[in-house]
Amino acid sequence: MNITAIKTHKITPKDKDIFKILDRYLPAGKAGLPKLKEKSVIAIASKIVSICGGRVVKIGSIGKDELIAQEAQYFLPRKQNKWHVALTIARDTLVVTAGIDESNGDGYYILWPKDPQKSANKIREHLVKRFKLKHIGVLITDSKTSPLRWGVTGFALAHSGFAAIKNYIGKKDIFGRKLEYTKLNIADSLAASAVLAMGEGNEQTPLSIISDVPFVQFQDKDPTKREIEELKIDIEDDG
Repeated sequence: MNITAIKTHKITPKDKDIFKILDRYLPAGKAGLPKLKEKSVIAIASKIVSICGGRVVKIGSIGKDELIAQEAQYFLPRKQNKWHVALTIARDTLVVTAGIDESNGDGYYILWPKDPQKSANKIREHLVKRFKLKHIGVLITDSKTSPLRWGVTGFALAHSGFAAIKNYIGKKDIFGRKLEYTKLNIADSLAASAVLAMGEGNEQTPLSIISDVPFVQFQDKDPTKREIEELKIDIEDDG
């Protein structure tokens, strides 16, 4: 697997079109960057999708706690932990502050994209047409904490163009024992690798190309509703 992070200009609310950014920076044989090829995955930081989609709120115009309450399905108030960070569930994902971020926001709160899956689908369609390739994967990425672990890791907020789950249930391990629960989350694994390459600070690389991924099952279509739901565990079942 190879990951190439791509540097861009500083993306701000003045940028209104994610497709213009993709067309400007994704390589079509440009010097210094490998040409985009069949069966590649494009990882895009959710932050720039949100900025281009107008999902920003000027800091000071509304309280952060009020924003968290608006964006989260469930939340624990910030005052309940010593780090003063709200633990939330948003879009069926355990994250802090419902995905609301101030870093690299230049005075704005940046919310998650309004419809990350719709964005991923449209971006894949755009790239397929532009590069005249059949199999292109798209990831909308963000980062999250893990319980009892320091540091953030990337995860997939949305994906398109490939199977997100590899199911091992019913298959045998190397000693012939049948696997009962094992599923490999391809989307989150790719997103974690991409976020590692793109960085979390001032790297200014919100795009990356993931290539040479023989373990990814590409699909020349958007994920179905059923495929998206297969990624989730109902909160009542998550024991």
